[in-house]
Amino acid sequence: MGPCSGARAASAAYLMVGRALRDAMRDLPTSTPAAEGRCAPCRRNERLVRAALPLLAVLVLASGANAQQPPPDWQVDLSVPDPDRTRGGANTTIVPRMAEPAEPVPADMGQVRLVALLTADGQPIDRGVVWRVFEDHPADARQLPKIVGTYKEASPVLKLKPGAYIVNVAFGRAHLTRKISVTGGPTRKEPFVLNAGGLRLSALIGGKPAPANSVSFEIQTDERDQSGNRATVMSGVKPGLIIRLNAGIYHVVSAYGDANAVVRADVTVEAGKLTEATVAHSAAKVTLKLVTKSGGDALPDTQWVLQTPDGVIVKESVGALPTHYLAPGTYTAIAKSQGRAFRRDFSVENGAVTQVEVMMQ
Repeated sequence: MGPCSGARAASAAYLMVGRALRDAMRDLPTSTPAAEGRCAPCRRNERLVRAALPLLAVLVLASGANAQQPPPDWQVDLSVPDPDRTRGGANTTIVPRMAEPAEPVPADMGQVRLVALLTADGQPIDRGVVWRVFEDHPADARQLPKIVGTYKEASPVLKLKPGAYIVNVAFGRAHLTRKISVTGGPTRKEPFVLNAGGLRLSALIGGKPAPANSVSFEIQTDERDQSGNRATVMSGVKPGLIIRLNAGIYHVVSAYGDANAVVRADVTVEAGKLTEATVAHSAAKVTLKLVTKSGGDALPDTQWVLQTPDGVIVKESVGALPTHYLAPGTYTAIAKSQGRAFRRDFSVENGAVTQVEVMMQ
């Protein structure tokens, strides 16, 4: 029973006893004769009144206590919150945030705010940025510039001595390095436009998404050095990951397995955009086996060499049953065991699953 129900019950009992007392008092004689001269009904009513008086006092006290004492769980403070300080729903109160006072900049220091942007007209990058600040002129010209600090805030505010500094900002594999000048006075804003975008790669095997951990990508630069080689930007890239890169053309190498099932493609990354590229692999699954007779058991510790008809080595391995994914074409399998070499020519087509037996004869 709740507090309100208890107060109502006490009030009802109080009224009931009051009515009984009123009826009993009405039947009492107006005069008070001696006890032995009273009638039996008068004596009975008088006893009833005297017995009910303590009960009436208890009910009155209980009723007063219930009316004055709130229950333990009652919400006493029912003041209505100021609507100007309440936002986002009746149960949400937002406390105004006080601006923290800016720390004074020493007279011999300058203050600069670094901001990274994907494009010149884009929004500032708000996470995933790493800043590195270097001295512009090291004390010893033979040494590399000394690093002043590394900052992982999206837009750090730095207090530096006036002078020139070299700042590098990295956003994934996208980066930019340039010189800034720090002077005294108000805080200066230094924007760094990365001209960066994203690249997401995927691969298909037989028209279906490649199984997990079966394909890896290598991202290379478009330019070649004097020897005709490309510089590797990132290797071991898994399908589906978004790689942040500076805008430009990149050469992508997709490898399926550990042999020559390789696809190459050039992709263009645009600033402020996500480029998605999908490559389709053509390959056959080949298992090598050195036997003494057709259908016999594979001999252990066999050294294998797979090569093209022109003698170009595709894959070298050791084992009884090595398995490789090969691009469609013609190959020569050379097995070396017990100081002897055995060979067999074979061809594979896209999607084939083949076991190549090499006979010891």
